[in-house]
Amino acid sequence: MLSALVIVFREVLEMSLVIGMLLAATEGVVGARRRIALGAFVGLLGAMLVAWLMDVLESSANGNGEFIYNAVLLGMASMMIAWTVIWMTRNGREVAARMRHVGKSVTDGSLPGTALTVATFAAVIREGGEAVFFLAGAATEGDSSALSMTAGGTMGLALGALLGFVIYRGMLRIPTRHVLQVTGWLLIFVAAGMASQAAWNLVIIDAIPPLVDTIWNTSTWLPQSGFVGTLLHVMIGYDDHPSGMQVLVFVVSLVTMIGLLKYSQRSMASSAPHIST
Repeated sequence: MLSALVIVFREVLEMSLVIGMLLAATEGVVGARRRIALGAFVGLLGAMLVAWLMDVLESSANGNGEFIYNAVLLGMASMMIAWTVIWMTRNGREVAARMRHVGKSVTDGSLPGTALTVATFAAVIREGGEAVFFLAGAATEGDSSALSMTAGGTMGLALGALLGFVIYRGMLRIPTRHVLQVTGWLLIFVAAGMASQAAWNLVIIDAIPPLVDTIWNTSTWLPQSGFVGTLLHVMIGYDDHPSGMQVLVFVVSLVTMIGLLKYSQRSMASSAPHIST
């Protein structure tokens, strides 16, 4: 029961943290919640389909299908989250104004609705598929052990969703003038971490070289499977024994996104009207 609780809790926590950050980052943006809800709904349907086809997926591409599937979804989510952060930077004043005055809306028409939907969809289908597969498999066994596993998995589902909601509400308590900046930086690290995880999935099947097999090994005092390790895995793509390629992809992705963010900020500052005195 405990193992089922931990496994499902970890999957649901990863999923709910990403959704919570996106919700907090786009609080007050017209249409954002609808786009995120759409991505979550389609992702949930997709998760059920993936769970049903998990055996087929695992045996496809010479046994590498699941890793390729994860790499593609993580890469998509990383790019879509980065796109969302850049949009937030360019429209930060309008978003903040709406958060202060609910009756007004963002007049800029470039809401990255597609990015929000795809990023949410990717998070839900990837993590949700594994959770649904685990619970469905346990439920169909029909013995007392299976019932215990199902109960543990259900508890993990509830706890993961609850903790994600609590963290989301906590982010909303950040002062309005800081919330976009804080959530934007968090999402940049999330996106870089997802890119690093995508690299791990490709390294493990020898699609790309590891460069160095293991850069460090912190599994004895900060295991990736633990609670803190899981949070760090979601927030920054933490791995307790990463390859050189994972670290390289994380650093390159992070530097690239920060560069784009700074460029966007400078572009907005230079295009802002100057008031002469």
